[in-house]
Amino acid sequence: MRTGQGIWAVLQRELQLWRSGALPGLAVIGLVVALRLVGGLQMLEWFALDYLLRLRPPEPTDEHILIVGIDEDDIQSVGQYPIPDSELADLIQTLNQSEPAVIGLDIFRDLPQEPGHQQLADLFHTTPNLIGIERIFPRTIAPPPALPAEQVGFADLQSDPDGKLRRNLLGAYDAQEEFSFSLAIRVAGKFLGDRNLPLESGLRDPYALRFGKAELPRIQPNTGGYRNLEKPTDEVDTFINYRSGGHPFEMVSLRAVLAGEVPDELVRDRIVLIGVVAPSVKDIINTVAVSSMAPNPAPGIVYGVEVQAHTISQIVQAALYQRPLLNSWGESWEYLWIAAWGILGISLGRFLGTSWRVVAGLSVSCAVFLGVSYWLLVMGWWVPLVPPLIILLVNGAGLTTALFYRYQQDLKQQLRDRQYVIDHTFNAIHNGPLQTLSLLLRKTQSGDLELPQIEARLKDLNQELRAVYELVRQEVLTRDENLHLAEDQAIALTESLDEVLYEVYSYTLKREFDYFKTLKFSVTTFEPLDTTGLTLEHKRNLGRFLEESLCNVGKYAAGATRLDVTCKQEEGWNVIRVMDNGKGFDPTQPTTGGRGTQLAKNLEQQLGGQFRREFVKPKGTLCELKWKAAKIKSHS
Repeated sequence: MRTGQGIWAVLQRELQLWRSGALPGLAVIGLVVALRLVGGLQMLEWFALDYLLRLRPPEPTDEHILIVGIDEDDIQSVGQYPIPDSELADLIQTLNQSEPAVIGLDIFRDLPQEPGHQQLADLFHTTPNLIGIERIFPRTIAPPPALPAEQVGFADLQSDPDGKLRRNLLGAYDAQEEFSFSLAIRVAGKFLGDRNLPLESGLRDPYALRFGKAELPRIQPNTGGYRNLEKPTDEVDTFINYRSGGHPFEMVSLRAVLAGEVPDELVRDRIVLIGVVAPSVKDIINTVAVSSMAPNPAPGIVYGVEVQAHTISQIVQAALYQRPLLNSWGESWEYLWIAAWGILGISLGRFLGTSWRVVAGLSVSCAVFLGVSYWLLVMGWWVPLVPPLIILLVNGAGLTTALFYRYQQDLKQQLRDRQYVIDHTFNAIHNGPLQTLSLLLRKTQSGDLELPQIEARLKDLNQELRAVYELVRQEVLTRDENLHLAEDQAIALTESLDEVLYEVYSYTLKREFDYFKTLKFSVTTFEPLDTTGLTLEHKRNLGRFLEESLCNVGKYAAGATRLDVTCKQEEGWNVIRVMDNGKGFDPTQPTTGGRGTQLAKNLEQQLGGQFRREFVKPKGTLCELKWKAAKIKSHS
């Protein structure tokens, strides 16, 4: 039963502590979550995604894709732009001789570009593995007229509001209200269809697209870091899981293909994408997730044909080799993830306590959080990064930790204050009424007192007990600067320590103790002591120590005739020493020490000094406390 009550008490204290310290931390979690809900952290989450994508380890070159990049030198060699149809026809015919799996022409050909238009049109009719492009919005660009509809895919790319491309449109309704597929889906569909992995509807999401087991996750208005994304509900788009590394694909020039410099092995059974990688044409896309392979790109710029290659690659690699597609959790799991790291931040302030431990714990927590987030991204999961990190830092290093620390310090101070009151109350009782009661009991038992004397002593005891309240009130509640030895005896602690100790000595020796009466002479030395670092409380306790030591002589030093009291500096030590030549205690009997011994040991610890109480041959007792100057420890 006691164990159950103890556990319940601990739980109640813990609950009270969390109410005081955790409430601001929970408010921080709520505020950040609300900020995320309205899109206030969207830009930061996009930036974090781009940055982590760049940090991924490099992947090997995708051997299924070859890019024929028409660069500035190709345009100069041809002598005109747009590239004439005859050059494209020669390029496609040359590539076909090496038996590619599919050719994707990422160049608009809605209008003839003479010379060679008829040659190119005939080639469109006779090349079933050739895929051309169109644009379906915002300004429509028609596909090559000679290409069948199933050999056309749109090349529209939609950047986010910050101008960066992170998602690729896979399917949408065109201006004629007909559902169209993108170039990436057409090319990947042709390549994978020849390998018995046709395009199908999704299993988990019926509106998604799927090749075998690779279901391309659809982006919704609140998917991942997106908030309230404006998009038609019938559009099908997915994240681009860019291929990492500086050389994701092989790239050759138009000149090299036409000159026969490209080995058949680079073309055979591959996806060949033809596009322009010349800065003057400006078929460029902003993204900081990857870098362009083409020469002279501006920082953060890739070409449109490279984006198509990344999208096609992620589809093919997922279908054939289970390379992760970039996905996100459901909203409920995301906010649970955010809240969990926020609670961890609150817990740091609760359980680690000191500031350096909180800093160390916060550093480890942030490292673990970033490591887990990075690992999840490599595995294909884009989890919230910015909101948990903000909450973890604010709750771990800021307000919550400070409040928990303040609450714990206040609790400790309350306990110290209570202990302070208890100690001073006991000291007042111990050094006054208890001493009188002890003397009264001893004399009563020995028969040395008559009834009138007992009554007189009891009256003195009654008065001393009633005076305890006033003594404690003056020393504890008002925290005055006096040491109260009796109701009418107060010593100013602002005086020098040797003067305070001498007044304690003078008053104590006047008290009615039997063995004070046998003293023939007393040798005293009271010299200035080094009080560097001593507080008034230290001085009060040193006075109590001397009082207790002298009372012990009066109570236990039977037959004592000499008393030596020394308060001075000796060889760099401050010394308070009381020595008598009475019978004292039996050195052969173990002793645990009473309240006076406990007081002395506490002073020993606070002052960083040494305490000893020992038998002196041939008879007598030595009680000594000494400490070095400027070695005072803070009282805690």
